[in-house]
Amino acid sequence: MENRVQEIIEQQVLSVAKAVEEKIDDEIAALEKLDLDDIEVLRERRLQQMKKMAEKRSRWVSLGHGDYSEIFSEKDFFSIVKASDRVVCHFYRENWPCKVVDKHLGILAKQHIETRFIKIQAEKSPFLAEKLKIVVLPTIALIKNAKVEDYVVGFDELGGSDDFSTEELEERLGKGEVIFFEGESSLKPSKKPQTRNVRHGSKSNDDSDSE
Repeated sequence: MENRVQEIIEQQVLSVAKAVEEKIDDEIAALEKLDLDDIEVLRERRLQQMKKMAEKRSRWVSLGHGDYSEIFSEKDFFSIVKASDRVVCHFYRENWPCKVVDKHLGILAKQHIETRFIKIQAEKSPFLAEKLKIVVLPTIALIKNAKVEDYVVGFDELGGSDDFSTEELEERLGKGEVIFFEGESSLKPSKKPQTRNVRHGSKSNDDSDSE
């Protein structure tokens, strides 16, 4: 009799254990299916992001991004700042300090394809130089959405000498938010100048409007 009771108890325990095991198996299967679905959703989202980025890169390249190029007319300047959301423009003359800037901007242009890097000779662009109040050379204008948002004037913010590194200039441009840069700049912040509208044909005064 006792043996029979023991057998019944063991059968009940096994039955309960089997039911619990089956339930756990079902839950694991459901979780695995959910994980696969999540992975597929993330994969599709990532593919869409990559596609959009590829389209952006293609457009940037078509606009001349990726190269540091010289422009020879003020008309070209206005066309470029209208076409590209972010532009770094070096106002230069034929001297050693400007050649130093050329070297660093040539490197950064290839690293930051999201931004158009150009140079223009200030003395041959008197209207533009006067409108943007370019006095000291070299001056780098940081332009976003066709507006000059900031300037790097001379080397004062880059250690005060011509032996600054490309990384230091990169940090300064990143602080001006004209390139995609996630690093933290150790340079002292400069006073942000008044924003000037540089859209061609604007009827505003020379100092233009600010955002």
